[in-house]
Amino acid sequence: MHSQRIFFPNSYYPLSQACMAADQSADAPSDKARPETALLKRAELQTALVVDDSQTERVHLGHLLKDAGLEVLVAESGNKAKKVAELHEPDVIFLDILMEDGDGYQTCRALRRNPATAMTPIIMVSSKSNPVDIKWAEKLGASGYIVKPFAADAVRAKLAELQQD
Repeated sequence: MHSQRIFFPNSYYPLSQACMAADQSADAPSDKARPETALLKRAELQTALVVDDSQTERVHLGHLLKDAGLEVLVAESGNKAKKVAELHEPDVIFLDILMEDGDGYQTCRALRRNPATAMTPIIMVSSKSNPVDIKWAEKLGASGYIVKPFAADAVRAKLAELQQD
């Protein structure tokens, strides 16, 4: 089993050092291979990128994803998320909308235009619950939408949907 860690832009920290309980220490980043021509089978979700300017939200969602067996990377802005996503190629991205230094809409659009991340599922996670916002996220290429505050069941349901597609 892969060790669980959260990525902070300049280095890796075990979850316990990132205000999250962990029973394993971090090891070096993996060089997992990824098919270049097709989306990784969603049943093989291993790594999630959580993008939110709120540390509380990053930690909370990180806990839920770690409990679901995923390795967790984090970024606190859209611009940092684009770099992390291209470098580490996560299997799914959970992306907030309202952030400084690159909002979620801009980031989603950029990730869809980048060949390295174009097929990565993006789940928007936002307090914006207006149907227009949800439709706009969909038009930009989001694979799903979770409204904050969310229950753990909503996150597990989205993961299950991705694994069934």
